[in-house]
Amino acid sequence: MSDFGPALAEICDTATIRARTRIIWDEAISGGTAFAVDEGKLPACVDLVMEVTHAAYGDGPIPVHGRYEHFRAGGIDRVALLKKDLAGLSAAERAKALIDVTLISVLLDAGAGDAWKYEEGGQTYTRSEGLAVASVAMLRQGAFSADKASPFRADGERLAKITSADIARGFQVSEKNPLAGLEGRSQLLSRLAQSMATWPHIFGQNSQRPGNILDALGNKAVKGEVKAKEILNMLLLGLSRMWPARSTIDGVGFGDVWTYASAKGPILVPFHKLSQWLTYSLVEPVESAGLKVIGIEELTGLPEYRNGGLFLDTGVLRLRDPSLAQRELEAADAAIIQWRALTVQLLDKVWLEVCRRKNVTPSLLPLARVLQGGTWSAGREIAKRLRPGGPPPLKLKSDGMVF
Repeated sequence: MSDFGPALAEICDTATIRARTRIIWDEAISGGTAFAVDEGKLPACVDLVMEVTHAAYGDGPIPVHGRYEHFRAGGIDRVALLKKDLAGLSAAERAKALIDVTLISVLLDAGAGDAWKYEEGGQTYTRSEGLAVASVAMLRQGAFSADKASPFRADGERLAKITSADIARGFQVSEKNPLAGLEGRSQLLSRLAQSMATWPHIFGQNSQRPGNILDALGNKAVKGEVKAKEILNMLLLGLSRMWPARSTIDGVGFGDVWTYASAKGPILVPFHKLSQWLTYSLVEPVESAGLKVIGIEELTGLPEYRNGGLFLDTGVLRLRDPSLAQRELEAADAAIIQWRALTVQLLDKVWLEVCRRKNVTPSLLPLARVLQGGTWSAGREIAKRLRPGGPPPLKLKSDGMVF
C-alpha cells in the first residue's frame, strides 16, 4: 500500500514475524529462554492434531481458521440466519454486514476467562464459541448500529458510544458470570470508531463501518483476486488508532509488537495475532462478495494460548523453572514473548509435518486449515484432559486485546 514506507512495511510483513521469532527459537535451542524445546515430542503432538482434525472433518475439506466456525457453534448456522435477515440487500451489502459482525466478533474474542458462559436456546456456550454467539446476537438486535432502519450492521457512530455496560448486558455478564477484560473490550470498540474515522479511504468517507473495507479491497483487486497480505495491511493501518501503541513505527501504533531483549540486543517482535486472526476470518465474507483471496499461506500461525498451550501440554515445550506456571504473566513479560515466538515457529513445523504425512503441498493445505483442523482444537482438547475446565497451562493477565 502507498501508506507504507520501508520500516512500516517491514514490521507489517508476516515474513518479519517468522524472522524475528526465529531469533528467539535459536535462543531457546541454545538454552537461553524460559522454555526448553524437545522436538522429539513433536511427532506425538502432530498425532493429536491429526486425530482431532479427522474427528471433526474426516477426509473432507477443512475450512480456513475463521470466525465463521464459531458462529456455527452448537450445530446452529447463525451465518445462514443472518443472511436471511439480509435477504433484501445486494450481495455487496450482505458481505459488508458479514464483515461488520466478523470484525466486531473477533475484536471481542480475547480470552473470556474460566467462569464466563453464555446461554442461548437452552444451550450453554463458553470461551470463543460463547463470545461468537453473543456477538452475533448483539448485531441481530441492532446493538452496534446507530441507524434503527438498518439494524444489522455496525457503524462508527454507535461504536463510539458503546460502554462496558452495553457489552455486559449483551454478553450476560454478572457478578456470578464474570467476563475477563470487559472494560478493555468496550474501550476497544470505542477506539475502533476513532480509528475508522482516521482512515476514511478504508472505512468510508461519510459514514464509517468495518464492512466498507470491501470497497477498498475491491480497488486493490487484480482480475478479481486480492492478496491476504493486502487485507492484513489494511487492517494494521486502518485499526492502528484502536490499539494501545506499545510500539510506534512511522507514526503508526501497534498493539501486538513487543520490545524483546535478545542476546544480541533489543529487537521488535511483531505477532499481529488479532489482525491475522481477523484476516483469516474475513476470507469467507470477502469471498461471498465475489472476490478471491489468495496467498493465505503467507500468514503465520496465531500465537495465542490454545496453540501455545498445545506445545506446553504435549511436552514439546517445557518450563525450565516450573514455578513460572504459578505467576500471573503480562503479555509484555519476556517469557510470554518467548512462548508466543516459539509457538509461531512450532506451528510452521506442525503444518509442514501434516502436509508431509498427507502427501500434499503446503499451498494445497495452507496453515490456516491446519490451525482450524487442527492445532487450536487440539490445544483445547489436551487442556481439558489435563486441567478441570481446560484453562491454559500458564496464567495470563488478559486486557482483551492479545489472548
